[in-house]
Amino acid sequence: MNEKKILVCPDSFKGTLTAAEAGRAIAKGLDGFPTEVIPIADGGEGTLDALCAGGARATRIVFDPLFRRIGAEYGILPGKEPTAVIETARAAGLTLLSEKERCAGMTTTYGVGELIADALGRGIRKLLLTVGGSATNDGGCGMMAALGAVFRDGSGRSFVPTGFTLGRIASVDFSSVLPALFEAEITVAADVRNPLLGPAGATAVYGKQKGGGSFDLIEAGMAHYASLLPRPVASLPGAGAAGGIAAPLLALTGAKIVPGIDAVLDAVGFDERLRDAFLVITGEGRTDAQSVCGKAVFGVSRRAAAYGVPVFCLSGGIAGDREELKRSLGLAELFALTDRYPLEECLEKPALLLEETVRSLAGAVSAYRKES
Repeated sequence: MNEKKILVCPDSFKGTLTAAEAGRAIAKGLDGFPTEVIPIADGGEGTLDALCAGGARATRIVFDPLFRRIGAEYGILPGKEPTAVIETARAAGLTLLSEKERCAGMTTTYGVGELIADALGRGIRKLLLTVGGSATNDGGCGMMAALGAVFRDGSGRSFVPTGFTLGRIASVDFSSVLPALFEAEITVAADVRNPLLGPAGATAVYGKQKGGGSFDLIEAGMAHYASLLPRPVASLPGAGAAGGIAAPLLALTGAKIVPGIDAVLDAVGFDERLRDAFLVITGEGRTDAQSVCGKAVFGVSRRAAAYGVPVFCLSGGIAGDREELKRSLGLAELFALTDRYPLEECLEKPALLLEETVRSLAGAVSAYRKES
């Protein structure tokens, strides 16, 4: 019988530690305990680094959100059927633009389509598309154009629509889309459930965060574009994620949208790994009310509870009632670096302080080990 272990599966401590760095620090503090480190993310920025830390990656020169050429990576998870991990933010992310450059009506997802096309060209037929952190509001038109779709205006001229020009689409031809796309198993990892249109839709809720103006024009164009898709998908939960990037995939393929953290945990085989664990230690930069809304810690705790495995959470800081957060998140214990150290020190040397905090918990960890 295999010795029971501790699964160490933190999210990133945003601005200070990647998920992989946090995992190494926690494991170092658990010296003497059998551990397995599984960096995780909730499907937004950082998911590629979490899933493919030290693993295979491919780089391609693609268009950025403003049609400039950049190098962008995607990951390849090994397996009987390899999975391409396409992080939307790598090619169409808000962080690729300066504050002055941000404009939801002018940006494109074309580079995301180029990454998908590259993966399909390598024979990969399982795609995990993570959609957090986008700078775009083009309904996925750029992505589809890169995959072979042809959009034409009223004069019959082909063009690549952006948010401002969605209303100019007179016709769209999907017959030239790469056949391999329709053969692929596509999972869209989204941490929002917004529809494509309306007051809770992509433009109304997230457009202003991406800069620019004329949002009524973009919304009207998006409604027009949605009417041209082969299936009515505008009201589907998640169709509005990343400016509607999932909408054409939902309309054309068998793509499914799942919560980001669930997609990540499935990709790393988390449930199977839980079978040999007596404790899970997760973590994040800040634990607060948002952590309960489908974030990484919540997803980990929910999965672990199904197997009766207790979960410790180590956070940079806590905002809110600690006991209420523990209860809502289903945690056995909730600790924060700021319980022991000043905030400035936590920001200066987070890995060292995370390691030291974990060492101080040896007694609590041992108690759970004995109970397993």
